[in-house]
Amino acid sequence: MIRLLLADDQALVRAGFRALLESATDIEVVGEADNGGQAIALTRELRPDVVLMDIQMPEVDGVTATRRITTDPGLNAVRVVVLTTFAEEENVFAALRSGASGFLVKDIEPDELLQAVRIVARGDALLSPSITRTVIARCIRASSADARPRREPPELTALTAREREVVRLVASGLSNDDIASRLVVSPLTAKTHVSRAMAKVAARDRAQLVVFAYESGLVAPGAAV
Repeated sequence: MIRLLLADDQALVRAGFRALLESATDIEVVGEADNGGQAIALTRELRPDVVLMDIQMPEVDGVTATRRITTDPGLNAVRVVVLTTFAEEENVFAALRSGASGFLVKDIEPDELLQAVRIVARGDALLSPSITRTVIARCIRASSADARPRREPPELTALTAREREVVRLVASGLSNDDIASRLVVSPLTAKTHVSRAMAKVAARDRAQLVVFAYESGLVAPGAAV
């Protein structure tokens, strides 16, 4: 059973999400929060598997709440997915940088929402090549437009040539099976490469690995991976 916490300042939105989520036999909504501070407190108390976190909330916003949850050593197993009414790129990117495993737009189809919760609960990230990569690439491009050339981060130098290649493929949205096919290795070998790369760059999950790929310059915004 997937234990889930809902965090949204609108009671009607929470009620709608709860009804939909609890229609699934493998998902249980264990709590609701109407602001970021309450979301943090309930996450520490209830230890859910997944938190659906609205970005725009009073008192403590969703980005700040996400950061506090994902940086708490005692909440390592908790995965946060941020919710937004519109794909507000800066806020979404800030949430991804803060440790979110992905994001969803609130008008998502019901079946897609349930599948997204299951994906995150099993430890994967919500990486849509058509959306997530675009958001990250645009924000990286904007933040580095006037910046001086950056030095290669030490985490990047720790990666082997094969691990760098794997990180680029993860950044393109490929699954472990896709990476295995591309590199002509077994899925287990591909998974091992991804896991080692995540450990070396201290990435919580694949979403963080994608952010690292762009911020380190391993993948250039707008470039084909």
